[in-house]
Amino acid sequence: MALIRNISDDLRQRISTILALSIVPLSGFATDVYIPSMPSMAGALDIASLQVQLTLSIFLISYGIAQLFVGTLLDSFGRYKLGLTALFVFALANIIIAKTNNINVIYAMRVIHGIAVAIVVVGKRAYFVDVYKDEQLKNYLSTFTIIWSVGPIIAPFIGGYLQSSFGWHSNFYFLAIMAGILACLELLFTRETLKNPLDFNLKKISITYLEMISNSTFTLGLVMLGLAYSMIMIYNLTGSFIIEHTLELSPVIIGYSSLFLGFAWTAGGLVGKATINRPFTAKITVNLILQLAAGLLMLLSIGRFNSLFVILFFAFLIHSCAGYTFNNYFTYNLSQFPKNAGIAGGLIGGVVYVIVSFLSYIIVGILPAKDERNLNYSYLILIIISVLTISIASRLKKIKE
Repeated sequence: MALIRNISDDLRQRISTILALSIVPLSGFATDVYIPSMPSMAGALDIASLQVQLTLSIFLISYGIAQLFVGTLLDSFGRYKLGLTALFVFALANIIIAKTNNINVIYAMRVIHGIAVAIVVVGKRAYFVDVYKDEQLKNYLSTFTIIWSVGPIIAPFIGGYLQSSFGWHSNFYFLAIMAGILACLELLFTRETLKNPLDFNLKKISITYLEMISNSTFTLGLVMLGLAYSMIMIYNLTGSFIIEHTLELSPVIIGYSSLFLGFAWTAGGLVGKATINRPFTAKITVNLILQLAAGLLMLLSIGRFNSLFVILFFAFLIHSCAGYTFNNYFTYNLSQFPKNAGIAGGLIGGVVYVIVSFLSYIIVGILPAKDERNLNYSYLILIIISVLTISIASRLKKIKE
């Protein structure tokens, strides 16, 4: 312990940055690790598939709404203590879920999950703005979205094996252990990074929120981020049921499929990072055209090629383009308000996840998780809305090149 207390500030910052990047995927693990277990949960709890899918939507809604407010608290009272407490609360809530078979208790704990993860993730977004500046900050924010995608990549893969070996409860024990380890490391190495806390003045806070929302490019970015991530969430809500019920494959295959599509999101993010200085509107337009082409080709393939490989091929292309859109807009939006990083990060995450939760749940309700055709229609709806949105933005000439 004495050795840890005496480490240099530079080394502590490097360790804290690594820890921050390690914590970033927590939201992805909270949503994705139990995806392979959804069909089994429905059977074990004797409930409909839509009720199990609601556990994911409830998390997203609470996570999104919480982010609208926690940024203010983090900018006023600091990142460290709130984040550390949230990690321990998250771990405890997972243990409660793992020990119950009551869906209503699970719903309640998923609300707590959303609030706790919001505090942790928004705090870590703000950490990078606190510590890094200019091009270094821009680079870290872009890296942030790539690291964030590690959760959706690894979580279902791990969850598939946990489900096959130990059952659905084990997924939540895994989350509890993960959060507990991260909390202990935070306790040892991380310190407060907020140098100039803001006064907790509701009037000033309201003015800041209004300034952000009234910025048309920022608001457009929120919509595009929500549409991009909804494509991923649509697959998360439906893919496991299509693979297990329609294609009659195992939870392990569900995990491998999600792992494959997780790499698609990361690939899109890496390309987005590589083209970060290219003209904004032009690169997003080209990306959406490629995404629309993939969606239409997927539609043409239905009835001709019926296999998991075909579904994953087209989904990979669509998810890669979604990752590209998300990386570019996230970096752009979060860098707009460096003096209010907590509020900006919370507003981005809050609005985006509210959009994602409602939009994905509504689409799944209209187009149930039964086959490739419904999945394809869901993708096309989101892609077409994205194309229309960027088209309107281009005409208004609001995006700065």
